[in-house]
Amino acid sequence: MAKPKIFVSSTYYDLRHIRSDIERFIKDQGYDSVLNEQGNIAYGKDEKLEDYCYKEINNVDILVSIIGGRYGSESKNDNNSISQMELKTAYDLNKQVYIFIEKSVYNEYQFYLKNKENDSIIYTYADNVKIHHFIEFVESLPNNNTIHGFETSADISSFLKEQWAGLFQRFLQNQTRNKELNVIKGIENTAKTLNQLVTFLTEEKRGSDNAINEILLSNHPAMEQIKDLLKIPYRVFFVNKEEFHDLLKARSFRDDDSDLPFGNEENWSMEKGNIRYNLNYSSEIFNSDNKLKVYTKEEWNPKFIKLTQSEVVDDLPF
Repeated sequence: MAKPKIFVSSTYYDLRHIRSDIERFIKDQGYDSVLNEQGNIAYGKDEKLEDYCYKEINNVDILVSIIGGRYGSESKNDNNSISQMELKTAYDLNKQVYIFIEKSVYNEYQFYLKNKENDSIIYTYADNVKIHHFIEFVESLPNNNTIHGFETSADISSFLKEQWAGLFQRFLQNQTRNKELNVIKGIENTAKTLNQLVTFLTEEKRGSDNAINEILLSNHPAMEQIKDLLKIPYRVFFVNKEEFHDLLKARSFRDDDSDLPFGNEENWSMEKGNIRYNLNYSSEIFNSDNKLKVYTKEEWNPKFIKLTQSEVVDDLPF
């Protein structure tokens, strides 16, 4: 069974006891640890030794970066420590990263920020000012840079235990959501199939099957659009132009044929306060007998019914 792999990044000599405790903690959780001193990194002969460390990060799931008071070995590839390059690599690969800084060093870092222009200062807990440069780099990262202070390995273990439990709980929640999304996707596919079936039946039996026509009329897209445009709280239903006009009159609209811009449109308007509402609809939605034509949702064009509003201007000079 595949297990999460956790890379432990830090200097060795000053933090070897911390590294040993964290390795034991990781194994107790049932995960695989990756530590250089334990031979967990396979070295080849073609590249620098540190390059194989960076390559190994590509194969892990989590990197635990522990920063103490010792700068450690400097990278041969960059003007940074190997530990800093390991963190940079994990960040560039978008790995889950946890960063821990020894509290005495982190407290001293605040003093460094106030005096970093002074090159003559000798720091008590950091053996090299580049450690504070490293922390400054970490804090400048736009994400994945949560920092936690520690005094003992137990501080690190306790925090990681809670974090990993949270990741597992989030995984379980996502599994539930995935099942819900699959159900929704199934419903959407079923609805699509039904719409296709309705379209087929409509094309095959339009005008010849009263049952099909009645079903389509009861769910006509024109009724849904009018309900939404006029914000009508109850169900809207009309089957001919006369009933449609009665509905508009009940909403205080009046026939305004004189403002018609096109011959195939009819215009109704109403005023409320200083706002004028104009409702235009295409006469094409009714047949020659003034009955509402049958449309499926795929056939319906929202431009058949339009509602616009404008401010009423008072032209009186007094």
